[in-house]
Amino acid sequence: MRFYENPYISPKEEEQIKKGAEIIRNGGVVAFPTETVYGLGANAFDENAVKKIFELKGRPQDNPLIIHIAKKEDVFLVAREVPKNAEILIEKFWPGPLTLVLPKNPSVPDIVTANLDTVAVRMPNHKIALKLIELSGVPISAPSANISGKPSATKPEHVKKYFGDKVFIIEGEVKIGIESTVIDLTVSPPIILRPGGISKEMIEKEVGGVDVLAHSDVKVAKSPGVKYKHYAPDSDVYLFMNRKDILRFLESERSNFSDKKVLVALFKYVGEEGEKIKLMGFDIVVSGRTLEDFAKNLFNLLIVAGEKYDVIIFEGVEERGIGLGIMNRLKKASKKVFY
Repeated sequence: MRFYENPYISPKEEEQIKKGAEIIRNGGVVAFPTETVYGLGANAFDENAVKKIFELKGRPQDNPLIIHIAKKEDVFLVAREVPKNAEILIEKFWPGPLTLVLPKNPSVPDIVTANLDTVAVRMPNHKIALKLIELSGVPISAPSANISGKPSATKPEHVKKYFGDKVFIIEGEVKIGIESTVIDLTVSPPIILRPGGISKEMIEKEVGGVDVLAHSDVKVAKSPGVKYKHYAPDSDVYLFMNRKDILRFLESERSNFSDKKVLVALFKYVGEEGEKIKLMGFDIVVSGRTLEDFAKNLFNLLIVAGEKYDVIIFEGVEERGIGLGIMNRLKKASKKVFY
C-alpha cells in the first residue's frame, strides 16, 4: 500500500512545522501526523527528551520506540548493519508504513531500544512528518500519540483528548489509520512482529517467506505493540467473526444490556441481520465499506464510540492484506473474541 500526496505545504503547516522542529531541537515533545497514525516525537539521540515521551504516555520502559528518518541513507545513523533483504524492502516500501528491526548503532540511547541490541526504524510517507524530521536535523523517536494502552490517535482532537495542552500538536491528515508493519530482519526467516499497512503478501513478493509473530510467544518486545495490552477504549469490546453469532449473543445478553448503551459495528453493509439488531433496540454503524476504510475508521470509532457506549461489538474481517492488521488491533482491544 503506497500513498503519494501533494508535497505542497501550506503557510499554516509550515509555521506549525517550524515551531515543532524548534521544540524538538530544544529537547521537547511534539505530536505530528504520519501516514499511519499520529506520533509523539522527540530527538532520538536525546535521552532526556525521550524520557518525556515515556512519562507523558505512562509507557513501560521495556517497550521500545520506533525511530523515524527523513532520508533512506539516514538508516545508517541508527542501524549498525543493513542486510540485503533490508535494502530491498527500503527500496520498495520507503517512504511508507514499514518499520525494519535492524542491528542497533551504539549511538542510539538504550532508552529508545529498551536496552536491546536492535533498533526499529522507518521513513514515513507524509509531507509534514518528513519536513519536521528534516528541519529538526535529527531522527525522531515517536510512538503513537496516545496514553499507553488506549486507542492510537488519528486526529488532532484525539491527541488533545489524551494530553490537553501538555504537547504541541501539528495538524494534518492521517491516511491509513493503523500503525506501520514491523518486521524483524535480525532473524531468519524474518518475522512480522506487528501487521499493518504493508501486508505479509507484499513483503513475501520481495524477499520470500516470512513468519508472523504468535503473541503467546512474546517474552522480549523488539517492537511496540507486541507485549502489552493496546488499543482498548473505556467500553467493553467484543469481536465476532459471524453475524449470526452477534445476533445470538445480543439475544442471550439482552437483559444484561438493558441498562447499557450498545453499538454494533458491521463491515461493508447493514443487511438483514443488522436490521434485526436495530429492531432489538441496539445502535448500528458500518465500520467501513472496504478494508482500507475500516482501517482508517478503526481508532476514531474506538475513541469516539468509547465515550458514548458501554459496549462495542465488532464484526471481524478476513485476515489478509490490511485485514490482518485490523484484526490484530481488534483482538488486542477486545474483552472477548468469538470465532
